[in-house]
Amino acid sequence: MARIAGVNIPENKRVEIALQSIYGIGPAKAAQICKALKFKPGLRAKDLTDAEVVAISNYIEENFKVEGDVRREVAMNIKRLQDLKAYRGIRHRNRLPVRGQRTQTNARTRKGKRVVVAGSASKGK
Repeated sequence: MARIAGVNIPENKRVEIALQSIYGIGPAKAAQICKALKFKPGLRAKDLTDAEVVAISNYIEENFKVEGDVRREVAMNIKRLQDLKAYRGIRHRNRLPVRGQRTQTNARTRKGKRVVVAGSASKGK
């Protein structure tokens, strides 16, 4: 099993897809890596040689921020918004949707399971 940037790459997938399991590498960057290293389009991760794995690791290390660096950067951006007491920072702190989505009827993923409050149902209707 190939290990790149501290992540085990799935062996049975194509290299271009398998690289996307690394946090910070999406479809565009994975395609760029494969193009730069001149891999065949259908090459599977299990068919990579040790030299190719090292080449991928070196290319990623030189050209991209991945895994811990990206996670740290995102966390620092959110912390900055919270420290500024910006609207988005307050939404992050309260664990509510940040990008303008409605919350009256949806947002269950972000808000969590429904909590029933006794006596809050509208009376007299």
